[in-house]
Amino acid sequence: MKGTLPGYGAPLSRRGFLIAAGTGALTACATGRTSSPQADAVRIMARPLTPASSIAPGQHRLQLGGARDGVIFIPGRARTDTGAPLVMMLHGAGGSAAGMRFTFDVAEEFGVVVLAPDSRAGTWDAVHGRVGPDVTFINAALEYVFDRVAVDPRRMGVGGFSDGASYALTLGLGNGNLFTHVLAFSPGFIPEASRRGKPRVFISHGTQDDVLPLERTSALIVPDLQSRGYDVRYREFGGPHAVPRPVAREAFQWFTGGREGKGSGGARG
Repeated sequence: MKGTLPGYGAPLSRRGFLIAAGTGALTACATGRTSSPQADAVRIMARPLTPASSIAPGQHRLQLGGARDGVIFIPGRARTDTGAPLVMMLHGAGGSAAGMRFTFDVAEEFGVVVLAPDSRAGTWDAVHGRVGPDVTFINAALEYVFDRVAVDPRRMGVGGFSDGASYALTLGLGNGNLFTHVLAFSPGFIPEASRRGKPRVFISHGTQDDVLPLERTSALIVPDLQSRGYDVRYREFGGPHAVPRPVAREAFQWFTGGREGKGSGGARG
């Protein structure tokens, strides 16, 4: 994971990130904004519309990006009349859309469409301190979905795990006029970006996380967001850098407004 702290020009390695966090520099990283030309680069222009075509339930490759592409999952229980909840799930560093398949069983239970794009490089661009290519691809992926799936604009989420959770917070807070909810599983920090609207936020973190230690990450991110007026639900669990199925299920139930589903299956992170 790499990022850029306010006032620092060089990219920050994962080791350097944790050292900076230990000195208190993470507070600025987690809370700061920037006036740089990159500040507005997180803006996503795609919007839900009346679909021109349709797509069958199941898993489908996007076929938009070559080797680095993505997956869309359509649950059998998706509401095609009034529109289905949609969450875009972002993988961790070194991963791909396949790493987000652990959410599909829970998504089936709650009737949630899942879009899981691949980052253009090994992890998301904002984590390297440079926003651009991933936002462009995500915008195209969302347009692809909106053209094929009736989406409920009242339940538009962006989520992710680890570096993907950090990027989900960046995109969610920067596009609160599109995303109504953010689901961040074990985030590291919030890269600098402009902010719009006030999406609701779900954050979870393991108390035994030795990759992105809780006390240097979510323990700083959560109170800062709350102080800025965001509605945050926070869950700690006694475990490592992972997404336990009960936590994933709670997040999806929270996202869908508390509706109970009827499925089973396992989630893993």
